[in-house]
Amino acid sequence: MSDVGTARSAEAVGGDCVHYAAGRRRSVPPAEARRVAETSGGFVWIGLWQAGHREIAGVADQFALPALAVEEAITAHQRPKLEEFDDIAFLVLKPVRYVNHDEVVDVGEISLFLGRDFVVTVRHGESDVLGRVRRELAEPDPERPDFGPTTVLYLAAHHIVDDYLDATERIVVDVDDIEAQVFGPGEQDHSERIYKLKRELAEFRRAVAPLLRPLEDLAGGNVAHVDPGAAHHFRGVLENALRVADEVEGLDRLLTDILQANVARVTVGQSNIALRQNEDVRRISAWAAIALVPTAIAGIYGMNFDTMPELRWRYGYFGVLAVIAVACWVLHRLFRRNGWL
Repeated sequence: MSDVGTARSAEAVGGDCVHYAAGRRRSVPPAEARRVAETSGGFVWIGLWQAGHREIAGVADQFALPALAVEEAITAHQRPKLEEFDDIAFLVLKPVRYVNHDEVVDVGEISLFLGRDFVVTVRHGESDVLGRVRRELAEPDPERPDFGPTTVLYLAAHHIVDDYLDATERIVVDVDDIEAQVFGPGEQDHSERIYKLKRELAEFRRAVAPLLRPLEDLAGGNVAHVDPGAAHHFRGVLENALRVADEVEGLDRLLTDILQANVARVTVGQSNIALRQNEDVRRISAWAAIALVPTAIAGIYGMNFDTMPELRWRYGYFGVLAVIAVACWVLHRLFRRNGWL
């Protein structure tokens, strides 16, 4: 989204500034976020949606967000990654949802700034991951570990990878359907659908594969401002992400095999059609050759010359019919023997 036009506040771009402390939450004005985070304990979470330069400027100034990372968060279209600055960790995550009726992988983007007592998120796309995280934090759960701002990162990564698993299961259903059609009856060409699904898998892979390295770092517990106690939780997320990456690669290879089988099947079908056409042409040519005999004889004896052989012969008519019949019979036998009829 462009930042052209009048400046908008954090609330105007779908922002939600909330302070979390001791299992309780309360909304605070974005302009007071820095002061509340420093003086009230807990942490502040500011969420922005498709923010431009003007919308994020105030938040960036309050929390001294790195200018380069802010630019990347605004621009979007970044690969999943983890970058550490002096006192802030910057992460890019790619939420994914699979639209079944269109067989399309819808990829969003979440940029997350993680500090000692604050989280700033910039969301692009229609993903509801952060909404689910907010709802979880709003519901008291004594079994949910409290890692401060790291809790937001962990829950977001957890939901994103769970969505990867769900998308993978849905894609498997469509791949199985394509496979059944290719190896089933009928001669339809399914190349377009296979290519489309392979393209969507490529988009999916670009969301999953680069995320593995950041998750490995988080699982190692060596990222600044990320609570080391959350490392074993991130290891569970990493294991699921590795599983997704393997399944995506397997599905892509399977689609390649299905595509090759489809091409071979279509080629065989086209060859059969060409063969049938050749047989039809030979059959038509054979009958045309047989029909040429009586046509030629009738044409010759239809000429009005007085001195033609056997023109006055009493049995000439029957003789010509006999010659025509014998010639046609001989040609028919020859064509049958050669497989033309």
